[in-house]
Amino acid sequence: MIRKPLLVVNFKAYPTSHGQKALEMAKAAFHVSNQVETEIILVPPHTEIYRISQVYSQTYGQPPDISGQGAYTGRVSLEMIVSAGAKGVLINHSEKKIPYNMLVQMISNAKRYGLKTIVCAETPVEAKAIALAEPDYIAIEPPELIGTGIPVSKAKPEIITQSIDAVSKINPSIPVLAGAGITNGDDAYTAIQLGAAGVLVASAVMKHKEPQSKLNELATALSSSWAKKTPIQ
Repeated sequence: MIRKPLLVVNFKAYPTSHGQKALEMAKAAFHVSNQVETEIILVPPHTEIYRISQVYSQTYGQPPDISGQGAYTGRVSLEMIVSAGAKGVLINHSEKKIPYNMLVQMISNAKRYGLKTIVCAETPVEAKAIALAEPDYIAIEPPELIGTGIPVSKAKPEIITQSIDAVSKINPSIPVLAGAGITNGDDAYTAIQLGAAGVLVASAVMKHKEPQSKLNELATALSSSWAKKTPIQ
């Protein structure tokens, strides 16, 4: 049972996802997370994990390769992510889907290395199947809404509630996050009221002119909604 809502920020490969801009994002997350009752998880590119993890503990890695260690030029293994300082991994995002059997193996391998797993699902049916592999979190993200600014919590609220119901039938202890199109505090607030444990965002923060302000807006809305916990009927 988590004690406060989660705000997961996927850096993707935006211009702000690396170098000094990425470091500033980590410092902003540190500041906001110490001011607001919301856990913020940052998911920078592999090249930035070490830099970010030095100033912010809740640093996860973007999807690694399933191949592991060996003669695999250009690939990134779980072992590399662990060595870089990550506490977890984001996997099966719609921009980097993997077959189900590999997904199950990836979750198992991550557990072996002590990494938390946030696993993305596109539908309630997929979320239910993923729950069988016992990840730490499942993020429901209809791919058609990703990056559109049209929030799943408003455009397709039933996707969130159906996913929560599907996952709870398998393992009620797995928190479900809402992603795709989450842009402002109102979107985040609604996601919690629908039963989500938090939100997964990317462009809303990474492309904002004042990232710390946006982080604070989203975190404050999540915390406020979490405190009320009155599900929308």
